[in-house]
Amino acid sequence: MTTGRRLARSGFTLSRDYPAPIERVWDAFADEAEKLSWWGAGDAFEETREWAFDFRVGGIDIAEAKFHNGPVSRYVATYTDIVQHNRIVTTYDMWLDGEHMSTSVASLEFDPVDGGTSFTHTEHGVFFDRFWEDGVGREQGTKGLIEALGRYLTTGSR
Repeated sequence: MTTGRRLARSGFTLSRDYPAPIERVWDAFADEAEKLSWWGAGDAFEETREWAFDFRVGGIDIAEAKFHNGPVSRYVATYTDIVQHNRIVTTYDMWLDGEHMSTSVASLEFDPVDGGTSFTHTEHGVFFDRFWEDGVGREQGTKGLIEALGRYLTTGSR
C-alpha cells in the first residue's frame, strides 16, 4: 500500500422539524437570494471567492470562501434529482486549500407535518488521503448548516 493514500467512507442522517410551511423551507434551498441568506458559516468567512447557483437537474452550485485565519474551502455540487417540495439529490466535491478532500451523495427530503416541515438530510461520502478521518467533521458541519437554516426560518437571519 502507498503511504498516505487512503480512502474512508462515512454516512449519516440528520432530521429536524421546522415550524415553517414546506414551501418556505423548500425556497430556502431553491431560491438563490434565500440560500445566500443562511448558507455557509456566515462571519467565519473573511472572503467569498466564488459563488454560482443553478438550481435545476444538471445544474451546478459552487461556494468557495476563505475562513478567517484558515483554509480556503471549495464546494462544487451537481443537482441529480429535484422533485418540488419533496426532495433534492446532489453529488458534491469538497476541496481544502486546493486539495481534493471528498466526494459525497446527499439527499434532502421535505415532508409536511403538523405545524411545519420535517427535513431529513442523508449523506454518504468518500474521504481521500489525509482527510480520511474527516467524516465526523462533515456531519458536524452539516449540523451547523441545519441549525443556521432553523435560525433563518424562525428569525429571518442567521
